[in-house]
Amino acid sequence: MELVVHNISGEATSRKVMLDEAVFGVKPSDHAIYLDTKQYLANQRQGTHKSKEKSEVNASTKKIKKQKGTGTARAGSVKSPLFVGGGRVFGPKPRDYSFKLNKKVKVLARKSALAYKALENKIVVLEDFTFEAPKTKTFNQMLNNFKEADRKALFILAQVDKNVVLSARNIQRAKITTAGSLSTFDILNANSLFITESSLQRISEMLS
Repeated sequence: MELVVHNISGEATSRKVMLDEAVFGVKPSDHAIYLDTKQYLANQRQGTHKSKEKSEVNASTKKIKKQKGTGTARAGSVKSPLFVGGGRVFGPKPRDYSFKLNKKVKVLARKSALAYKALENKIVVLEDFTFEAPKTKTFNQMLNNFKEADRKALFILAQVDKNVVLSARNIQRAKITTAGSLSTFDILNANSLFITESSLQRISEMLS
C-alpha cells in the first residue's frame, strides 16, 4: 500500500511511502490481538486489593451470647462473617496478574493491529517534525488540520521528543508514543494513527 506523506499543516507533500507488506499486509490474527491486549491490561493492574478474614479482624473473642435458649442460631464470635464488621469469606488478597506471552505472539498481534488500521485507511504518514517549544495550542492546531480534534489520535515518533510530548500532554484524546514502545492496545484504542517517516522505517525493522 502506498501512502502520501503529509506535513503538520495537513497538506500532502510530493513524496510517497510504501507500507511494508510484511507488517501492514499480514492476515490479522484476532486471537493474537486478544492475548496481547489481555496481557497489557493485566499488567496495568496493581493487584493490591485486600480484605480482612476472620482471623485478621481486631475484635473481642468473647462469646457474644449463650449457646442455648435464645431462639436463634448459636454464635461464638463477633468476628464471624455473618455479622456486620466481621471478616470476609474468601476475600481478595494481593496478587500479581501478569502472565507470560511469547514474543512471536506479541509481534503478530502488533502486525495484526496495524494491518487492521491499514485496511480501514486510518493511517496517516507525517514528515518528521518537532516543536521549538512546548505549545498545546500548536499541537491542537495540528489536530484541527487533520480534523481529528474530537477523535482519539495516536502519534508514533521514532524517539521521544520532549517538546512534542509536553505539547500533547493536556489533550485528552491525543497520545504520543515511540516505535519501540508501540503496543497493540494503543493501536486499537486510537481512531487514527499518525506515523512519522522515520518511525515507519523503525516499525518495519522491528516487526518484519
